[in-house]
Amino acid sequence: MRKLVYYVGVTLDGRIAGPGGEYDFFPSGDEQQSAAYSAWTNALFPETVPTAYRAAVGLADAPNRHFDTVVMGLGTYRPALDAGITSPYAHLRQYVVSSTLKPDTDPAVTVVPGDPLALVRELKREDGATLNVWLCGGGKLAGALLPEIDELVIKNYPVVAGAGIPAFDGAFDPTVFDVAERTAFPNGVTLTHLTRR
Repeated sequence: MRKLVYYVGVTLDGRIAGPGGEYDFFPSGDEQQSAAYSAWTNALFPETVPTAYRAAVGLADAPNRHFDTVVMGLGTYRPALDAGITSPYAHLRQYVVSSTLKPDTDPAVTVVPGDPLALVRELKREDGATLNVWLCGGGKLAGALLPEIDELVIKNYPVVAGAGIPAFDGAFDPTVFDVAERTAFPNGVTLTHLTRR
């Protein structure tokens, strides 16, 4: 059975975005550090680069390495939608969990108005699937899906937000993960891969 993997950037105080959904305050280092970090993460997870930017970073024809499906909440989908992009990850199967989004927003995007746990359990059981499911965000959805998250890939940025959207926004439910691998970058970011115990 394939896995649900939460791949996300997080501040030192556990925020994935600011109070208004902003993420442009995440530090990336100087130009050289930023380029090296982006090249490394893009090569490792090419499918997490939005379709509109893949050609610009040399990934236009890059195959999906880890994921063939993305699940996100409306808050994560909203910036693309506001920019007129209704299918931000056209190279993946896309699911948006929302009770308010119109189901016909884009034929390539499946809107899920109900139980995200049922959706993820169904996706994980699909026959013949060889790649995993990427949980792109946001915090409320991650909190709801915590029972089904098998792995975390956390990009920790050296910044304190002070307020904003938490990585997990749900009920108190201590869940232990083991560190499988950790990589530190010169720009101060650490990327940690964790697996559910």
